[in-house]
Amino acid sequence: MTLKKDEHVIEAIGRCRVVIRNGQVVDVGEALIRDCPLAKRFACPIPDIKKESVKANIEHRIKVFGMCTPGREVMDTREFVGFGASELLSFGLHKGLLDAVVLACDGAGTVVVTKPAMVQGIGGRMSGLVSTSPYPDVMDRIERDGGYVLDRDHASIDQLAGVALALVQGFRKIAVTVARPETAETIRRIHPKTLIFGVHVTGLSEPEAKVLVNACDLVTSCASRTIREAVGKDALLQAGNAIPIFAMTMAGKNLIMEKIRLSPEPVLVKSTKLPALGDQQPEPLV
Repeated sequence: MTLKKDEHVIEAIGRCRVVIRNGQVVDVGEALIRDCPLAKRFACPIPDIKKESVKANIEHRIKVFGMCTPGREVMDTREFVGFGASELLSFGLHKGLLDAVVLACDGAGTVVVTKPAMVQGIGGRMSGLVSTSPYPDVMDRIERDGGYVLDRDHASIDQLAGVALALVQGFRKIAVTVARPETAETIRRIHPKTLIFGVHVTGLSEPEAKVLVNACDLVTSCASRTIREAVGKDALLQAGNAIPIFAMTMAGKNLIMEKIRLSPEPVLVKSTKLPALGDQQPEPLV
C-alpha cells in the first residue's frame, strides 16, 4: 500500500488541536482551559497550558514512544492514573470481566484489542484522536499481539463499526471508548450489552453532555462543566475528585468496585451526593 499522506490530528489537553505531519508538530491551536491538575503530573508536565508547553509535551510523546509515527509502541503495563479509562479497561480484560476493548489508535484508527497491555499501551498515552494516517507497521504490531484493525487502508475511526467487528470475531463482553454523544447513543441502541466509556468530553454542550451521560456506563469528566452537571443524581459512583470518573450503571460501578477490591492502595468509601468535587479542578470548566 502506498502511503498517500502522513497527517494526524489530535485534541490534547484542554481540547487543544494539534497537527502532526511526518513526525513533526506543525500546528498547535488554542486550548479551552488555562490549568489542569492532571497535566501537571504528566511525564512531560504542562504547568501552564500554553502553545509552547503543549507542543513540548506532544514532542516528548513522539520521541519517547513514537506517537503518530510508524515506530509507535502499542504495549505498556504502567498505570498512569488510578482510575483512567485505559487503566479500568485493561483491568477488566485482565480479570476476565471483558474480552475485547474497542479503541482508537494513531496509525491504525479503530482497533479491537484483547490484551490488557495493549489497552494501556494505546490508550494510556493517547489524547483525543480526531483523524490519523495508516501505518502498516503499527497495524501489523497490533494484529501480531491479538488485536484487530477495522480499516487497514484508511485507518478510519468508527467506534460503532469497531463494536460490530468485535462481535463478528466472537467476542461478547465488549467495551468501547466513545467521544461523540450520538455515537454512544447509537451503540447503546444497537448493541445494548456493550460497556460504553465516554471520553474526551471537554467543551461538550449541555444537550451533548446529557446524551452522553444517558448512553454511557462510565464517563470521565475532563474539564467539562456540563458533564459534572449532567451526572447529577444519576451517578452511582465517583472515582477521584479532581478529574472524576463517574459510573452511570451497575456494570460501570462493578468494574470500578472490583478494581478497588483487588487494589492494595488505601481507599476512602463514603456515601454522599455526587458529584463531590475537590478544590483542584481544571480552570476554567467548559
